[in-house]
Amino acid sequence: MNAAKKYGKSYFMPPQVTYDWVKKDTITAPPIWCSVDLRDGNQALIEPMSLEEKLKFFEMLVEIGFKEIEVGFPAASDTEYQFVRALIERNMIPEDVTIQVLTQARDHIIRKTFESIKGAPSAVVHLYNSTSVAQREQVFKKSKEEVKKLAVDGAKLLKEIARETEGNFTFEYSPESFPGTEVDYAVEVCNSVLDVWQPDKEHKAIINIPTTVQIAMPHVFACQVEYIHKNLKYRDAVVLSVHPHNDRGCGVSDAEFGVLAGADRVEGTLFGNGERTGNVDIVTLAMNMVCHGVEPGLDFSNISRIRETYELLTGMRVTDRTPYAGDLVFTAFSGSHQDAISKGMAWWKEGKSGGRWDVPYLPIDPQDLGREYESDVIRINSQSGKGGIAFILKQNFGIALPDKMKEEVGYLMKGISDQRHSELLPEEVYRIFEENYIEPREVFDIPECHFKQVDGITAQVTIRQNGERRVIETSGNGRLDAVSNAVKLYFGISYELSVYEEHAVSRGSSSKAAAYVGVLCNGKMYWGVGIDEDIIRSSIAALVSAGNKVAESENVTTGRQERLINIMLYVQEHCREVTPERLAEEFALSGEELSRYIEEQTGATLEDMVKRSRLKKARVMLKETDQAVGEIAASVGYETQQELSRLFQEVYGTTPEEFRRSK
Repeated sequence: MNAAKKYGKSYFMPPQVTYDWVKKDTITAPPIWCSVDLRDGNQALIEPMSLEEKLKFFEMLVEIGFKEIEVGFPAASDTEYQFVRALIERNMIPEDVTIQVLTQARDHIIRKTFESIKGAPSAVVHLYNSTSVAQREQVFKKSKEEVKKLAVDGAKLLKEIARETEGNFTFEYSPESFPGTEVDYAVEVCNSVLDVWQPDKEHKAIINIPTTVQIAMPHVFACQVEYIHKNLKYRDAVVLSVHPHNDRGCGVSDAEFGVLAGADRVEGTLFGNGERTGNVDIVTLAMNMVCHGVEPGLDFSNISRIRETYELLTGMRVTDRTPYAGDLVFTAFSGSHQDAISKGMAWWKEGKSGGRWDVPYLPIDPQDLGREYESDVIRINSQSGKGGIAFILKQNFGIALPDKMKEEVGYLMKGISDQRHSELLPEEVYRIFEENYIEPREVFDIPECHFKQVDGITAQVTIRQNGERRVIETSGNGRLDAVSNAVKLYFGISYELSVYEEHAVSRGSSSKAAAYVGVLCNGKMYWGVGIDEDIIRSSIAALVSAGNKVAESENVTTGRQERLINIMLYVQEHCREVTPERLAEEFALSGEELSRYIEEQTGATLEDMVKRSRLKKARVMLKETDQAVGEIAASVGYETQQELSRLFQEVYGTTPEEFRRSK
């Protein structure tokens, strides 16, 4: 290929070049934003959006804050027409939102277009025709005057039909294929159109400059826009708009330079969707302004939800490196970068930056986009960090680890990688995770569980162990707590349900829920994970996994005798008024037999059992009610608050008041 011979500059510099735009170092106010997702973006999709999908997309654009939205080419197809009518007839267009429709300069097309927008609060009717040298010579085979006449005739027709139609209309004109058009000729055509429309400050017109196919460097486009800005007629009554595409990868630069050069308005799409390489990315433009302290007038504070909706409705994917929205754009892989960011975040949190965001390597606070910074590497080996491993599990398998769980999982994976002297592939990471957190069932399982609402939640829990099944009925302040109480009662183990988190793993009819349970036993945290279509089953599965680890660590391999469990349940239920005599009578034992049996089975006295039951009930009441400590003492069976406080501190190492404050 001989590039010099085959290719060359096909753009035109203005007759007079000025560089006033260069003197500006930043954009100080946002332009008028016009989303063209539903027209330019939609027509670029392999499978265009359905009617209902387009309606949902429109709702999202309104929620983001767009006040001008190009909704389609209603005369092009019945689907486009019906979409515009649906927006109007379903009253989906807010009074402060203007829809925009595209039309060619042909009588029946313009009439169909106006018919489609009857009843809209306000509408922009967007007229265009191609003006480039290549289009004039090769496609239309028309002279400059003939192409200008097409634009003028279209403008006249637009004005004429608008007079015949009730509504609030704004006219827009685009010299399509502008990059290959002589700039002074483009201005001539635009001014001729404006002469027809005769705009004023109360009835402005829009002149839109599209980089239909981007063929010049951004500074060239800026010079072109500046020339147009300075030579348009009726300038005070004209909104100068730019419509950059991204063929050279310079869509954002074209838009920013265009605004510096005098443009008042930008047409673009979310995440740069559009023909060929796409339109300019409005998310990037808006957030670039935020970085300079300018409020853009668009709300991207939950960029992940916007991205998810966008991907679902369009079938397009926002890539990992997409500015602000990509999964990896706030991830540092370099250790030095991680260290700098960590220290910068500490500096920020300590208030040493004076309220200004200046964290190294992070031009914007990820939280302003609803994002969390993932700090470690993606490839998993013995040098990997907890963040990288968490990232792999989330990105590839939908497992969003609780923050408190990440460190343990990280050390587990790093240790195995170190032993193997090899990198762990994502599938291996998941399998190790599954074996250690989802599948543990060495001691027991819970195949069945039934709940009823009686003064809280009562659970009938079937515990399967060594091929045998036992049904334990316990209560709790929730379903998971009730099941946990059954496990603790059955095995005689003590732990605290310290962490519980859940989230959806996938969408649709096959969606599943992931649950994470962390239990604290003797100062050590044990984690379990459950995944099921039902959130209750996934929660129980997670508890079972964690409970098996506790049981193994405590060398508990068998459950308690049924008689003992029944005695303990009776004590828990009647802890306030229970006496050795009453308990012995209830279970048909002598007092001596009862005491001996309890000590043989538990290693504790009946007095200790009653005390523990009372204190446990007191803990629950301190945590879940606002009752005074004295009232709680009386309700669990102690004559004075002092007696409860003494025993509580003896067993738990803290006073009831301190325990309540800590929760």
